[in-house]
Amino acid sequence: MEFKDRLNNYIREIDGYLKVFFPREEDIPRDIIEAMEYSIFAGGKRLRPILLIEGAKSIGGNIKRVLPLACALEMIHTYSLIHDDLPSMDNDDFRRGKPTNHKVFGEGMAILAGDGLLNYSYELMINNIPKDIVEMKNYIEGMKEIARAAGIMGMIGGQVKDLEYEGKDMDIDTLHYIHSHKTGALIRASLRAGAIASGANNNELTALTIYGEKLGLAFQIVDDILDIIGNVAKLGKPIGSDKDNKKLTYPNIYGLEESKAIIDRLLSEALEAISIFGSKAKFLEELGVFICKRDY
Repeated sequence: MEFKDRLNNYIREIDGYLKVFFPREEDIPRDIIEAMEYSIFAGGKRLRPILLIEGAKSIGGNIKRVLPLACALEMIHTYSLIHDDLPSMDNDDFRRGKPTNHKVFGEGMAILAGDGLLNYSYELMINNIPKDIVEMKNYIEGMKEIARAAGIMGMIGGQVKDLEYEGKDMDIDTLHYIHSHKTGALIRASLRAGAIASGANNNELTALTIYGEKLGLAFQIVDDILDIIGNVAKLGKPIGSDKDNKKLTYPNIYGLEESKAIIDRLLSEALEAISIFGSKAKFLEELGVFICKRDY
């Protein structure tokens, strides 16, 4: 089976798991469920849950055990997109080819939909803590990895710096901080959480951490490039928002060709790191190439 076919199957599986885990209690207001469902099931690459599962697979972990973590992570990612799109943040009208959440449900409900996904993600993880003591310890450490990456030490910290420097002069170190925290933190944590919850040793965890760090930065640089030369129909949103918001990006600093060369270098270093897993890392290798060569 070709990689694209395997990836699409993976995405369909993740969608199925999300539907199983999604809240269905009758006393929840229907409006909030509709707003949450609108964004969580709007499509997307499902990159973070896939990486979490692959992090577990690479060391022979129990995939069913980490599924709640994987689905919770996608809920956290989706909440961040809903809030990013708000007028007070990036002020985007389209996401994945559809009107953004606040354009459909209003700003107040969009904020609550994001809050709902974030809070329910932790409820989901907590409700599925294993009973076995060793598995419990590893699983909780995986939860802590996700929590740290999603918070002020990770994604939110990157978002704060992104807002702080909007329209202002920024050096490359600040840009790297924003990319490695706003985008890279959850990508790195995806791999680490799956591996930690599965009992990874230090060498395995180090290899997956390096892969995640390199891939996370490359992912954001690709996004920077696509915001300049991307196809609107494929991206599902307008291009040029970085320029409109006066955001500094890698292409601004290095130019398009050098930015592409940086992506190639990061991909090479990422693949070298996971070579210790041999054939178990085949899908991660192909996924890394796909992420760095994508056009959407």
